[in-house]
Amino acid sequence: MSKLPEEVFPQKALGLAAKDNSGVLTPFKFSRRETGDEDVTFKVMYCGICHSDLHSIKNEWGYSFFPLVPGHEIVGIVSEVGHKVSKFKVGDRVGVGCLVGSCQTCDSCSKDVENYCNKRILTYNSVYHNGSVNYGGYSDIMVANERYVVKIPDSMPLDASAPLLCVGITVYSPMKYFGLCEPGTHLGVVGLGGLGHVAVKFAKAFGMKVTVISTSPDKEKEAIEHLGADSFAVMGTLDGILDTVSVPHSLLPMLGLLKADGKLIMLGLPDKPLEVPVFPLLFGRKTVAGSIMGGMKETQEMLDFAAKHNITADIEVVAMDYVNTAMERLAKGDVRYRFVIDIANTISKIA
Repeated sequence: MSKLPEEVFPQKALGLAAKDNSGVLTPFKFSRRETGDEDVTFKVMYCGICHSDLHSIKNEWGYSFFPLVPGHEIVGIVSEVGHKVSKFKVGDRVGVGCLVGSCQTCDSCSKDVENYCNKRILTYNSVYHNGSVNYGGYSDIMVANERYVVKIPDSMPLDASAPLLCVGITVYSPMKYFGLCEPGTHLGVVGLGGLGHVAVKFAKAFGMKVTVISTSPDKEKEAIEHLGADSFAVMGTLDGILDTVSVPHSLLPMLGLLKADGKLIMLGLPDKPLEVPVFPLLFGRKTVAGSIMGGMKETQEMLDFAAKHNITADIEVVAMDYVNTAMERLAKGDVRYRFVIDIANTISKIA
């Protein structure tokens, strides 16, 4: 007879899990592996709620397996380290983002872009090297190899820095890779949600001109006055666009906003294929590309840059027993701009 989730490993854990594709999260007892030689164990203080979590608990991408504990924007305080761990000590403020493993031998891993390793291991809804199921950060304790743990700068609040482990690196990495970080460059940001609002903040910190592209006219004032965007959309004026939208939408309007040689970078993950119009690509020598997350070295670089420029996510902190309501609101776009679960102070509400 197979063991119950709480019996597999020695460290007991409590969290919220989806048991099926209804998307309802309920209390779930499970276990984490013991702290290995190269592992960091930490008490989870906060975990952000990503739109990917919503897709996953409803199996909208078709590869979820249950029970599923979501969460890949995890921050907390180190409680134990393995004897080979050199970068962290007990009491450190740390975080785990979208990755907990990779092969560490391929070309991508050698170039510090583990996120493109063909054997990358995601933080949840995946299987670890030892064959065990990975559970995410909607829980009270986390264990990860030190290579996939980052240090949260002391100047950053833990709750508002948690989303940067997903949204921050997801926008920062392509901005750096595609050269969309040079002062004076004109960047467009499609969608003023979790990803989009942080993209605006990074772009302004880089000294760029920013245009927000949104279907919600009520966000114009907030984008310009609160987040520092320069304008809403103007045709044919942008050097690059970060498309953060996670629902099916037309790419033609965005391509029309680009200058010749402009770049449209896809960051959202719609659950249905998008059509790519060829004519504007050919006649403007424009590029459509994609990017997902970033490597661990770049993730730490992003956090340090964010701390230097006082960049955090705009958040709404919620309790563990409010998460299902938060998911319903997220599906409606009713959040400014990221929910973060107060794990440490509200775990007792689901015990």
